[in-house]
Amino acid sequence: MESAMQFQVTFDCVEPERVARFWCEVLRYVVPPPPEGFATWDDFDRALPPERQGSAFACVDPAGIGPRLFFQRVPEGKVVKNRLHLDVRVGAGLVGEERIAALEAECARLVALGGVRVRLLTADGYDESCLVMQDIEGNEFCLD
Repeated sequence: MESAMQFQVTFDCVEPERVARFWCEVLRYVVPPPPEGFATWDDFDRALPPERQGSAFACVDPAGIGPRLFFQRVPEGKVVKNRLHLDVRVGAGLVGEERIAALEAECARLVALGGVRVRLLTADGYDESCLVMQDIEGNEFCLD
């Protein structure tokens, strides 16, 4: 049996480092060490041609289990709803009011970091409750 393919999740954004650092906080990810020969990511960035400076940033799961997140600068802003989004699993295994309380607590933490609460979708007999949010550049994600 072949092993699963590794993958990364790439975000188009205006400010890669700012968005990456937000997601580090959301997922408890970390910024990986800079490339060999550079003491810091700022040193690496300054070594790039001016048009490439600040154009990308990444964060990783410190346990090495989750996918790498890569953030790349694009000239256009977000225009329409995402076709793909992340579900941050903060309420897994919880139901009813206990689940909503966990979603609301995490929402409050993320709003303090610059995230935006969009709406709570309550359980409907088929799907359990989730909370729709946006990151600091308007990319939708769910607290699930």
